[in-house]
Amino acid sequence: MSTLTKSNHIGRKISRIRELRDMKQEALAQALGTNQQAVSALENSETIDDAKLIEVAKALGVTVEAIKNFSDEAAINYFNTFNESPNNYFGLNNCTFNPLDKLMETVEENKKLYERLLQAEKDKNDYLEKLLNQK
Repeated sequence: MSTLTKSNHIGRKISRIRELRDMKQEALAQALGTNQQAVSALENSETIDDAKLIEVAKALGVTVEAIKNFSDEAAINYFNTFNESPNNYFGLNNCTFNPLDKLMETVEENKKLYERLLQAEKDKNDYLEKLLNQK
């Protein structure tokens, strides 16, 4: 096979997508309503009919086009884009808000809720005292 000719082995593409999704053959087999041996045979097939491909794509949570156009190089390039941003350290993105401001907003909301709860308890106690005094 020439290095210019790319393999279009659909079964291998299904296998790689399944592996990238951290799915075992048994899990895919269960989703397809078949057994592990059938999935193994499917992954060894160079071509797969469209109806079966649609089922497999649905079970893997991808589109048929994603399976047909899948390549290891494209997947590697996709994941490498996460490391190219100079402000993206360890998968953290720049915040568009100040986390301390959000924390303080939450503290203020909790304080207001507590005050309302305390007032409700006072009202309940006043009501109960009033009932006791009436007897």
